[in-house]
Amino acid sequence: MTATIPLHEALAGEAERRILTAGEFSASLFRFHTGIAALRLRNARGEVVVLPWMGGIIWSARFDGVQLAMQSGFDAPRPARTIAETYGCFAFHSGLLRNGVPGPEDDHAPHGEFPCAPMDRAWLELGEEEGELFLRVVSLRDHVMGFGPHYLAQPSVTLRPSATLFEIGMAARNLSGKPMELMYMAHINFTFVPGGRCVQPAPFTPERTAVRRAVPAHVTPNPAYLALIASLAADPSRMATLGEPALYDPEQVFYLHGLGTDARGETHLMLARPEGDGFGMSYAPAAFPQTVRWILNDPDQKVAAFALPSTCQPEGYAAEKRKGHVRLLAPGEEARFAVRTGYLDHAATARMDSLIASLPQDPSP
Repeated sequence: MTATIPLHEALAGEAERRILTAGEFSASLFRFHTGIAALRLRNARGEVVVLPWMGGIIWSARFDGVQLAMQSGFDAPRPARTIAETYGCFAFHSGLLRNGVPGPEDDHAPHGEFPCAPMDRAWLELGEEEGELFLRVVSLRDHVMGFGPHYLAQPSVTLRPSATLFEIGMAARNLSGKPMELMYMAHINFTFVPGGRCVQPAPFTPERTAVRRAVPAHVTPNPAYLALIASLAADPSRMATLGEPALYDPEQVFYLHGLGTDARGETHLMLARPEGDGFGMSYAPAAFPQTVRWILNDPDQKVAAFALPSTCQPEGYAAEKRKGHVRLLAPGEEARFAVRTGYLDHAATARMDSLIASLPQDPSP
């Protein structure tokens, strides 16, 4: 049985207001000094701060005292129409009709229309699944355009008792009478970890860990940067450990191919910290056929997005359409996506290391 508690943005004020307590779970509404309403979900190990009425963005996450989100110049979310206007969050939903950095042939916003979109409704769900309690926040957007697409989207975040991993979900249903193009990425931005070790069920070879050769418009290349990309194209293993922080200014992007999966069809990746703990990520490549790695360490942004599960690569609509990476949803069809991510303590990091090592890592995808 699941209890549903409606959320009302008007209840979010300067003073934080608790709206639910259930065992170790709690939920409270508040408003940032910038005016953005937020929901804080807690369990015994930590918390996530979600923006239920702004794209379902996960602004921050902290477990066992460790902050997970990227570092940036944003001390709080800001009113925005595009994600670059408030780019300091832990995770956002990139897409859904268009995605990535627009190329010369594109006219869409970077990362599409959804990241900062106003939500129509939001609610909490408290219940039990397979004998385990959960606390979930769900937002809903009915996106409709005259002579254009019509879809229903439901981003969500789910906490479990005493767990430092949590679930990020997205469901998108085509309500139009015509097929709808879909491009979706779970854009999860962990903080940069000097000396961090990228652990993946695929070798660091040019075929399986391919550096992005195209230079996006927001990056100003120089000869040293272009030479580094050429070097990484031949041998990407230099980036298996983030031991040279200066090499990520400007950013580096990799495409991971042929990731090994377990018996349930899930793949698992990790960024292990020198302290012995780490950050984890698990998802099904059947839903997310592309995996992107984005690392940036400049004076203003520090982010190690070591795995961005996606239906496409981030080169913009026209380029991804040519690659065959734009999915079509039939009228009435729903696409569902789920990622389990968060913090790994020392014991969980050791278990994840062993799990990833056990996955098949064939030399060719």
